[in-house]
Amino acid sequence: METINKRRGVLHALLAAAATLAMTGAQAQPDPNTPIRLVVGFAPGGAADVVTRIIAKGLATELNQQVIVDNKAGADGIIAATEVMRAPPDGYTFLLGTNTAMVAVPSLRPNPPYDPFKAFTPLSSAGEFSMFLAVSPRLPSGNLAEFLEHVAANPGKYNSASSNSAAELAMLQLLGTKHAKVVNARYKGDAQAMTDLVSGNIHMMFSTGTLTPMFAKEGKIKALVTLLPKRSPLMPDVPTASELGIGKLTITPWAGFFGPPGLPADLSEKLSAGLRAALARPDVRDQLVGQGFSGYGMTPAEFSAFFRRQYDGFVATVRENNVKFD
Repeated sequence: METINKRRGVLHALLAAAATLAMTGAQAQPDPNTPIRLVVGFAPGGAADVVTRIIAKGLATELNQQVIVDNKAGADGIIAATEVMRAPPDGYTFLLGTNTAMVAVPSLRPNPPYDPFKAFTPLSSAGEFSMFLAVSPRLPSGNLAEFLEHVAANPGKYNSASSNSAAELAMLQLLGTKHAKVVNARYKGDAQAMTDLVSGNIHMMFSTGTLTPMFAKEGKIKALVTLLPKRSPLMPDVPTASELGIGKLTITPWAGFFGPPGLPADLSEKLSAGLRAALARPDVRDQLVGQGFSGYGMTPAEFSAFFRRQYDGFVATVRENNVKFD
């Protein structure tokens, strides 16, 4: 009888273990009826938000699953990044991260809130933003040289706007070529900064291709230079920094997708494959080009290597230029 009871006990234990494994496996499989939340650390209407919504729509089609864009603006993207960092690694929450939250915050703050290489799972690149120097037409600005000479001759008289670290660092690099001094105002998004530039409250900013072409065509601003390696089809009359002999403008404003830490490899690859497929869709690609955004995807391994190179390059540029961020 004792032997029979032992056998029964072993059988019950094996059945319980099998049930647990089956339940774990079932839980690991994402439910296609549960919406995926894509968190973005910028306010609605700005370049990052617009680009995210275009890609999210393509991703929803590729995965046959609802994708909700959740704006968590503020604190240089820390709010959005922290929320995703603390999310369960179940494949239902991930982040659109840019230079600001993923590079500037962890590398330049005295007490960074996270280590981006430990706190997130890289999924795929999103691409690169166009960026133009947009200035008020009220200032002498027939060309970039004239504009910089005027600003340098009037230290402290003018101010600039930035909604991300790439824009702020690019402005500091540009002004440093003429030792011009301006006061920088930080905004939560491009849309608010552009509103103040058009109204005259701000005199200059590096803005993305989402907003600059429209206001430039209306004569409300002037675009003097682009950070792209070649002229943008949206604004073919705007020269590149290299054309103007300004080699110090080295910042590349990029974006990519990150999941929470510990995201299983199968879920990471599923999301990455969906993102890559979405970015390859002609309708998505055309819409992104219309926003001045060059979209392209990468595998998780490729994006991890890309992210490390961008991080190291950003930090080196900051140190070479002795840039300080609060």
